[in-house]
Amino acid sequence: MKYLEIRRLADRLRDIPLGKIIPLFGGTPHRYDKAKWNAVTGMISVTGTKFHNWNQNTGGGGAIDLVMHLGGMDFKSAVFWLRKHFPGANTQESQLEFSAQASGLRLPPKNQFRWPQVLRYLTDQRHLPQAMIENLYGQGTLYADRRGNAVFVHLSTENGEPVGAELRGTTATPWRGMAPGSRKALGYFSVGESKSKRVIICESAIDAISCLTIHPQALCVSTAGVNPHPAWLPEMVRKHPKIYCGFDADTAGEQTAKRMIKRYPEIQRLRPTKQDWNQQLTELNK
Repeated sequence: MKYLEIRRLADRLRDIPLGKIIPLFGGTPHRYDKAKWNAVTGMISVTGTKFHNWNQNTGGGGAIDLVMHLGGMDFKSAVFWLRKHFPGANTQESQLEFSAQASGLRLPPKNQFRWPQVLRYLTDQRHLPQAMIENLYGQGTLYADRRGNAVFVHLSTENGEPVGAELRGTTATPWRGMAPGSRKALGYFSVGESKSKRVIICESAIDAISCLTIHPQALCVSTAGVNPHPAWLPEMVRKHPKIYCGFDADTAGEQTAKRMIKRYPEIQRLRPTKQDWNQQLTELNK
């Protein structure tokens, strides 16, 4: 297998949950602390995609680093070990890539080395809960690209395949956009309980995450802009008894919310107390 093929395979495998790997090397959960494991190399703490060995004062991030640490393997051997023990992870990632390419969608490739930059931006500057962000990262619906953009994946409401992605810059220069080939009318980015009776429609992925932090019992979705009638909305209205339009409290948000509610009287208006949900969350954290 060529080096480039190994790197591509590694990108598909590195996000395997660390808690599934440690037992395969004989590790057992700590009796009192769910974040700790008794491993062959010592006491290991796991936080999202990162781990730390307290006995050896060393650590790393991602499934490959953990296998290298526990098994004393080099990079290539660790990748092949993961492919052997978690064949489904490789297959699932390949199917998602194929589906996206077949639809004309061009998702930015993942770049794990840029993830710390994106994580800091979302938690420090946007005040989003780290546990929630790392959970989305583990699911693959949020990641970093090579430019350090935060990539929020929109999934189809019909089959769960990618139909688009919001891109948000994380440097001092504000920037936002969509992945080429995105079809945001066919799906959305979501966070929260999918079976929740309460749905809040937001203008962006960051606002959806902020909104869920404020309203933790809801399913919060992003339309990636103001859209009064996305193609998936009629089915959502049919399935969920309580739907709220949580667009920004500005002129565009108010006008689009009125158009949405006029067409779907079942939907109610829910305004953030500031211009948007992230500003409201930021104010609450001061």
